[in-house]
Amino acid sequence: MTTTPAQVLDFWFEQLGPSAWFGGGPAVDEAIRARFAGAWRAARGGAFERWQATPEGSLALLVILDQFSRHLHRGSGLSFATDPRGLRTARRALARGQDLAMPIEARRFFYLPFCHSERMPDQDRSVALFTRRLGLKDRRVNRAHALAHRAVIERFGRFPFRNDALGRETTPAEAAWLKDVGYMGEVRRFGG
Repeated sequence: MTTTPAQVLDFWFEQLGPSAWFGGGPAVDEAIRARFAGAWRAARGGAFERWQATPEGSLALLVILDQFSRHLHRGSGLSFATDPRGLRTARRALARGQDLAMPIEARRFFYLPFCHSERMPDQDRSVALFTRRLGLKDRRVNRAHALAHRAVIERFGRFPFRNDALGRETTPAEAAWLKDVGYMGEVRRFGG
């Protein structure tokens, strides 16, 4: 069965919605696995590049590359395997203004690949995008998360909470931060 952008977007926005996007769990992971594991493998190999011709297609591809990967491979280094392709897709989409053609609720998925990057310039861009291109209702919480991601990269140069999945050794400073502050502590610091 061929996957279409409309199928991805209907599933993500209509069938799942915000509580599943970021709070999910095993049931959400399994629902994504059952319907879209093959699409993720195909996208990882470069399929669906033609989708980038439209804002809806770019958004669907970003959901597969940046979001489905995290659900399909939770706790594994594969969670981040399509991040570089997602970042390239987001850059192309923004250069074409495709994010601005979509509803505000959907725009964050054009910006999350920058937020998920372990490079400081991408983090700076993430904060700028979440600050300037979302509506007031969505801006505060999303901006707090963007600032929290940026603060972690500024401090450690990487996300310590990925270390186990990526087989990286955790430094003593990272271990202390994970124990005492952690990601959600950073979010709270920025008002989220």
